[in-house]
Amino acid sequence: MTWSTGCAGFVAGLLIAVVTAPVGVSGAVFLLPVQLSVLGVPSPAVTPTNLLYNVVAGPGALIRYARNGGLTGPLTTRLVLGTLPGVVVGAVVRVFVVPGPGIFRVLVAVLLLPLGLWLCLRTLRPPRRDPDVARQHPSGPSVTVLALAVGVVGGIYGIGGGSILGPILVGLGLPVAMVAPAALAATFMTSVVGATAYALLALAANGPIAPVWFLGLACGLGGLLGGYLGAHLQPRLPETALRLLLGGLATAIGLLYAVQALA
Repeated sequence: MTWSTGCAGFVAGLLIAVVTAPVGVSGAVFLLPVQLSVLGVPSPAVTPTNLLYNVVAGPGALIRYARNGGLTGPLTTRLVLGTLPGVVVGAVVRVFVVPGPGIFRVLVAVLLLPLGLWLCLRTLRPPRRDPDVARQHPSGPSVTVLALAVGVVGGIYGIGGGSILGPILVGLGLPVAMVAPAALAATFMTSVVGATAYALLALAANGPIAPVWFLGLACGLGGLLGGYLGAHLQPRLPETALRLLLGGLATAIGLLYAVQALA
């Protein structure tokens, strides 16, 4: 890895985090195709490199949200407790079951394409609510089970889990101001565990499994700054536009990898 590659990773991490942090997404989900297609990170090393990015970048937005009291409440605890064991299972599956790039592209497409379309549809056509009926939020146990399942997917994909939980929970009716800090906290904690799991698995498996440290740190430093700026801008940014942007990006990346997998 050269210094020019590191600078490109820093800029990519910064720009992505500025856009994604306000809605509780670390940015790793969109950084992954940049690492694969532009920066030349081999698979499956791209997954732990993404987790390393989350570890370095996460405190930027979390510090800002903590100042506003956004990290208090039971939602953060439930997401963390659910995603932590899931990400370890996902790391094992990623290394020993689905290491090939072809299968990995299919997983990316299957994950991002429906998630992006669903987020766009939920934003353009929100469900009708009776103003006389109190808003029904997902129950605590269901949130924990959902977090566990997403943690497994996040461990395979290298996004920590919170990047998927954020759009899902917002789509289910929870306010972005509540979901964003909790999702980013879950992403940070599971990324620490996931990166450690990959580092240990690298000792027992062949191939590029350990993270690309230089690039992961460079992207993470960009995300650290971008995440702080994004969290600071959250109250000033139109929520609908951000949701549509994230949904559109996820859909476009999912389509790209679907075409590559079929080629």
